[in-house]
Amino acid sequence: MGQDRQEKVATSLADAVAEEVGASLAPVDAELERLYPGDPGTRQPVHTVYVPGDVFAADTVRSWGDAALALLDEHAPDAASFAAVLGLADDLAGPVYERVRAKLAREPVEDLRVDFEDGYGPRPDAEEDEHAARAARLVAEARRAGTAAPYMGIRMKCLEAPVRARGIRTLDVFLTGLVEAGGLPDGLVLTLPKVTYAEQAAAMARLLDAFEKAHGLEPGRLGFEIQIETAQAVLAADGTATVARMIRAADGRATGLHYGTFDYSACLGVGAAHQASDHPAADHAKAVMQVAAAGTGVRLSDGSTNVLPVGPTERVHDAWRLHHGLVRRALARAYYQGWDMHPGHLPTRYAAVFAFYREGFERAAERLAAYAERAGGDVLDEPATAKALGGHLLRGLDCGALDDEEVTRLTGLTREGLEAYAAPRRAGLTAGE
Repeated sequence: MGQDRQEKVATSLADAVAEEVGASLAPVDAELERLYPGDPGTRQPVHTVYVPGDVFAADTVRSWGDAALALLDEHAPDAASFAAVLGLADDLAGPVYERVRAKLAREPVEDLRVDFEDGYGPRPDAEEDEHAARAARLVAEARRAGTAAPYMGIRMKCLEAPVRARGIRTLDVFLTGLVEAGGLPDGLVLTLPKVTYAEQAAAMARLLDAFEKAHGLEPGRLGFEIQIETAQAVLAADGTATVARMIRAADGRATGLHYGTFDYSACLGVGAAHQASDHPAADHAKAVMQVAAAGTGVRLSDGSTNVLPVGPTERVHDAWRLHHGLVRRALARAYYQGWDMHPGHLPTRYAAVFAFYREGFERAAERLAAYAERAGGDVLDEPATAKALGGHLLRGLDCGALDDEEVTRLTGLTREGLEAYAAPRRAGLTAGE
């Protein structure tokens, strides 16, 4: 009977002490909620395709898919030959190849940016106005027809003095065209290149705020990606991380940080032959970006390779191997998105992504199922690991590497269940706790 009696626990601090501590930390609690809301939980595309503003057309998405399929037909017509080029395991060769071809037929481009910056070049204002207006019309028409990529938008010129007015005008023409064509579509993405100072991110936020007010749009409807392409964007003159200040200066509108491989490398004096996304200078920049973005809800994107899979089969295979290796390397470092500059990069982008999610699928599913059931196992996972496992499986589902049925069968969880683990409450608790 004595064992059933609740034992009195001794304490030393008065309730007022805890209340005082809570009151003193209330501003910090609010700051954490505002600055570090966590991942938005929405789909992140595995890549961004850049198409010059004068080249973008109504059939761009489909033509990229067709060109990629034609390259496969010519240089890797079956699963065995494709796997041999990329070094895929035998058990992955068939599933990956089939999924790559299906993806190229169904949804060849996940994110498309109509480029009015480096890929576009200087030209008369009237011509750029025309191309920006046409881009808005084509994007709106593609949305209505169901032929758009899930995410689409423009990369304007930067806000440096020589091109500032032109960049602002192109942004205005494009957004106004979308509003007049029926409204801003879902999946709209805007990219601001060559951001060097936090004040430039703040200026972009003010531009978008002004546009929203001019059209009576919901405040915060428009966000933008920040391209990190200069040394000063990573490390300021006072030794602080500029990129962290950029996120804050964007006032909640920053959606992504995109690494610019070649501009950044050139800024540091890296020779052309060594400008690549796996250069030590690139790794340093992206590590700073990654820490700055952690917990803010701002997503990361790696850059591109300029080695194109064109020419004879041997050269195409060499370019495929290079691209595939760079994508795999980025995925392992939690850079789940990158740039693709040519249709020939699509087969290896999707091959790397699909293999990445499929090769660890069963083990990840088993671990999450054991965690959900508290069944134990040979790995003692914590809530943070369950979050990572849930996020991993969701990314695999979003891109088409995994299917809902097989994930549910092995985890016992629906998509909603996975989302509960991937986006836990701030206190660190996950579903079921």
